[in-house]
Amino acid sequence: MSFNKFLLYENKLRFYIVASNASDSRHKIIRIDRTSCGEELDVVEDDATYSGKQMTAMLKMLEDGNRANGGLGKPRIFFGIAGFIRFTAGWYMVLVIRRCPVALLGGHYIYHLEEIDVVSVPSNHKIEKPAEEQRLMNIWKQVDLTKNFYFSYTYDLTITLQHNLTRPYPRRMFNDRFAWNYHMMTKPFVQNVDVGKEDREKEARLKCQWLLPLVHGHVDQAKLTVFGRVIFVTLIARRSRHHAGARYLKRGVNDEGNVANEVETEQIVSETLTTPFYYPAARSEQQPRRPSPNFTGYVQYRGSIPIYWTQETNAMSPKPPIEISVMDPFYTAASKHFDDLFARYGAPITILNLIKKREPQPRESKLLREYTNCVDYLNQFLPEDKKMVYRAWDMSHAYKQKTQDVIGYLEDIAEESIMMTGFFHSGSEPYSHFLKNEIEYDTMSLQNGICRTNCVDCLDRTNAAQFVFGKRALGHQLYALGVVDSPNLAFDSDAVNMLTEMYHDHGDTLAMQYTGSALVNRVETYRRMPHWNSHSRDIIENFRRFYTNSLLDADKQAAINLFLGIHNDRVITQSVQRGSYHNWYKAEHLQPVYDLDECERGIEEFVRERGEFWVEYYRPLLFTSLGKHFVYSMNSTLKLPGYVHQ
Repeated sequence: MSFNKFLLYENKLRFYIVASNASDSRHKIIRIDRTSCGEELDVVEDDATYSGKQMTAMLKMLEDGNRANGGLGKPRIFFGIAGFIRFTAGWYMVLVIRRCPVALLGGHYIYHLEEIDVVSVPSNHKIEKPAEEQRLMNIWKQVDLTKNFYFSYTYDLTITLQHNLTRPYPRRMFNDRFAWNYHMMTKPFVQNVDVGKEDREKEARLKCQWLLPLVHGHVDQAKLTVFGRVIFVTLIARRSRHHAGARYLKRGVNDEGNVANEVETEQIVSETLTTPFYYPAARSEQQPRRPSPNFTGYVQYRGSIPIYWTQETNAMSPKPPIEISVMDPFYTAASKHFDDLFARYGAPITILNLIKKREPQPRESKLLREYTNCVDYLNQFLPEDKKMVYRAWDMSHAYKQKTQDVIGYLEDIAEESIMMTGFFHSGSEPYSHFLKNEIEYDTMSLQNGICRTNCVDCLDRTNAAQFVFGKRALGHQLYALGVVDSPNLAFDSDAVNMLTEMYHDHGDTLAMQYTGSALVNRVETYRRMPHWNSHSRDIIENFRRFYTNSLLDADKQAAINLFLGIHNDRVITQSVQRGSYHNWYKAEHLQPVYDLDECERGIEEFVRERGEFWVEYYRPLLFTSLGKHFVYSMNSTLKLPGYVHQ
């Protein structure tokens, strides 16, 4: 059961929050005490689930019981709780008061957070240091929650489509790596619960029902029409909250193996024959729901080079020198990083390193030598069939050598990588297997492994390379859906032009979050077809990066640290235990993360037990309009008379 509507009642002593499902048939209520300014947040959840009449009676009883304190007051409507934050005294509650749907995936809406309100929990908020309280509040607000933060009530946005459908977590037990408000979700409750199992489960239930995990990154969806068949292309970028920060202040890797500018990008291509992730059960026979074979997904990864390196900013140099700050002959931090990648994505891991090899003054080339030595050292201890595939290619030099086809070379690497890792498809090709004039669904396909792409900033060159991988994956995804008769898509077709714009927006958004400016070099640059004003645009973006990095990044980093709850990185990292220098990986992490038999059972369980939201959310027995459900604008290749392209 999903709650997506909330009412806030308040008086001087308590907050009462009522959560309701879309059909207003189920309601729950929590009480928040407002009399304390201490470190503990007193939140009590009523375990009962109420019908509409029962909730009306409950509110009437609470109104009468609180008459001496002003009753319940006029209710305030909001759309979710992003968490609780505390600075020097007293807690604040962060409410989502405006949202905008930006994507529809399997019937599940994905929303962009448009507006928040920060509400003081204590009614008599006595602050001993008001100036310090206000200073910290202003710093915290620099992380603008109304820009590039996304959530969903019914779909776990913190994990991939493949994991959602085949290895579903318990309801709303999200992946905290990509939940940027994790500190606001956990800190208020960790302090006032014991370490016992029952209390941990109670805390988890509270978070599941009442707090929204927020993904920071980028979500885009567009519509592609091919001979009347409607295809949704969805691009989701999830930015990790670990080792997060501004460009020159967060580089390389930390002791825990987390790298700067870590982003997981997922490209989902689906056909809208049926909106949900399943086909309805047959009425004439006792046939259960079947997983829909119309969903495909491909995942890529970008992240800083996992060694210790820094760039000290100064006002005199727009490109500070690169320094390898710590020499680690056993590459301990890198080993933790790659072991974590094996655990999350499986093998094989392809490493596409796009930094420069030839430079008049060595900068990036320092990292090239060290990174190459790192992978060579770690690879020697891996089994032969699990070794990381390392490809170092000077993309900038190849572009300057006008005889080289940069995009063509990347396409060859992309094809090889996709063939090794595969991609997710929720069913077999429905057009290719026929038995007695009936379609036979054999099995799904899975992605095990990942391509890890980087340049020095993991921005311009990386985004162009990821677009090429996305283009190759799109061809395979459309081919698997039976939309095209070949996985080879031509440039300058409607589909590829649309995908190009999506990856431009994707790259600009991620670059803005990391550097404060948009991309400098785009896909057209490496295709040798730049726009007439591209040179002046590149100069402006380079100047904007220099200005942001020199003057604004320190405040930006302080805001991110406060928002994420990072107060003393050094104390945390020094406590990390070092593992074996030779056996740097866990053997179980080299096993396939997604097993076919297990995933087939998982997706059957998903469509059997997780599809009930459909009847509740869309209320098919009532008269509704499509305009109410499809209320967001979407880019489209559909061109019909009277159609307005948005």
